[in-house]
Amino acid sequence: MKTNVNYCRSKIPAVHLLAMILLTVGCSSPGTSRYFSQAPLPSLSSSHNTNSSSRVATYGQLANAPIKPSSSAGGWRVEGAGHVVRGQQADGYTGGYRGVGQAGDVQSTISDSELDLGLGSGAVLDNGQSWSEPYPDTQTADLDVILNEARTGRFSIGMGVNSDAGLSGQIIVDERNFDWTAIPTSFDDIANGRAFRGGGQGFRLEALPGRQFQRYLLSFSEPYLWGTPISFSLSGYFFDRRYDDWDEQRLGGRFGFGYRLTPDLSATMALRMENVTVHNPRVGPGVVELDEVLGDNSLFSAQFTLSHDTRDIPFAPTEGHFLELSFTQAFGTFSFPRAEMDYRLYYLLRERPDGSGRHTLAYSFRTGFSGGNTPLFENYFAGGYSTLRGFDFRGASPQNMGVTVGGEFRFLGSVEYFFPLTADDMVKGVAFCDFGTVEEKIAIHADDYRVAPGIGLRLSIPAMGPAPIALDFAIPVAKEDTDRRRSFSFFFGYTRGG
Repeated sequence: MKTNVNYCRSKIPAVHLLAMILLTVGCSSPGTSRYFSQAPLPSLSSSHNTNSSSRVATYGQLANAPIKPSSSAGGWRVEGAGHVVRGQQADGYTGGYRGVGQAGDVQSTISDSELDLGLGSGAVLDNGQSWSEPYPDTQTADLDVILNEARTGRFSIGMGVNSDAGLSGQIIVDERNFDWTAIPTSFDDIANGRAFRGGGQGFRLEALPGRQFQRYLLSFSEPYLWGTPISFSLSGYFFDRRYDDWDEQRLGGRFGFGYRLTPDLSATMALRMENVTVHNPRVGPGVVELDEVLGDNSLFSAQFTLSHDTRDIPFAPTEGHFLELSFTQAFGTFSFPRAEMDYRLYYLLRERPDGSGRHTLAYSFRTGFSGGNTPLFENYFAGGYSTLRGFDFRGASPQNMGVTVGGEFRFLGSVEYFFPLTADDMVKGVAFCDFGTVEEKIAIHADDYRVAPGIGLRLSIPAMGPAPIALDFAIPVAKEDTDRRRSFSFFFGYTRGG
C-alpha cells in the first residue's frame, strides 16, 4: 500500500500515528506543531487485513474523519531535522543522525522512543510515498518512507522599513541542502542543480544595505556533524549603524557547536571575534563612556546557551513556551561577564473548530546583567518596537550629559493579546502593555520604571513575504523626564524571490 504524505512538524498520539502518516494532515503553515486526535476512528487492528485495496479504502475513509487539536500530547512525536532522503543527496547520505533509526532505512521501527522522519519546520522534503504493515495487537509498526526533495534554494530581493532602523534593501541567497564538497565537474552539474547541493547543510549570503543601518552576512551550518547529533555553524559579517551620538562598525566572525539533549532542549557553545570601531562622535570630549571606546576595540567572547522550546510555530507562536539561559565571558580590550534570561509563554485561549481564528495571550520577560567593565557598545538599551514601544529607538535608556550611554542591567517585559479580525486570519489585532527598565547598575528604581500600554494591527500579505506588517500605537504612562517618546512604531518588508 502506498499513499502521499503531507509533511508537517506534528505531535501525534500513538494510537493514531499510522493513520496520520497515511493521511494528508492539514497544517496552517510549514512548521505547525499541534496535538491531534481523531474521532470516531476504527481501530487499526480491525481495519487491517491482507487485501491491499481494502486497506487503501479504509484509510481513505479515515481521511474524512475530523482532525482537531487534542489537549494531551499522547505518547508519540514526529519531528523533523530537515534532511533529504531522496533527491539531490550525497552518495551514502541517509538523512543524518536519527537516534532510533534513519529516515532512509528500509525499516525504521516506531516505538515509545522518538523517531525523526525529517519533517521539521526547516524540512527540505516534499510529498512522497509510504508503505506500512500495522501490527494488530501493538502500537508498533515498521515503516518504509520514501521522500522526495522539495525546493531548497531561494534567491530574493526586497526592502524593509521600520521605525528603529529606517529603510534598507535586502538581497538573500539561501540554500538549505548545501554540500560544500559537491564541487561541479562540468557545466551540466551547474545546470541540473547538482553543484554544491545534496549534503543537508545550510548556506546563506545576505546583504542589507541602508543609510542608517547595513549588514552583510555569510553563514554555513552543518546540523549533523560527521553523522552525530552535534551541529556546527560558522559565519562572518560586517555591520554598520549610525546612532544618534556616534557611528559604529563591527567586522567579525562566529563559530559554534550545538547539541540536542531532547527534542525540545538544546545546548550551544559559541565563540565570537570582532573588531568594533566607534567613530564620528556627535558630542565633544567629556562623556567618559564614549571617550574610552573611540577608535578600534577588539572583542572576543565565549558563550554557553541552554534553550527549551515547545512553541508550535517559532515565527508566530500561539501556544507553548521558549526559555533561554546564557552566560558569556568577554575579553580583549574590555573583559566582562554577562548572564541573560529570555522567557516567553503563549496560551491558546480559543479557536474555531477548524483550528483557525486563534486567540493568544502572550507573556515575555527578558533580563540580563553585565560586569562593571562593560563598554558602551555592549551596554543594554531600551526603546523602540523590538524592546519598549511608546519610546523612540534607545529613547528609554540612561544618559550622561545628554548622550545615551545605556546600562549594565536590563529587565523588560510585555503582555500581549492577539485576536483575529478577519475570517482568513490575514488581519489580526493586538492589545499590549510593555514595561521595564535599563539601569546603569544592577538595581530597579521605581522612578526609572517605564510602562506603555497600546494597541496594534498585524497584516499578513503573502506577496510581501512571510513577516506580517506590524503597526503599533502606545502611550507611556510611566517614564523618565529625559526619555524620548514615539507613540507610533511599525515594521514591514517586501520580498520577491525565485
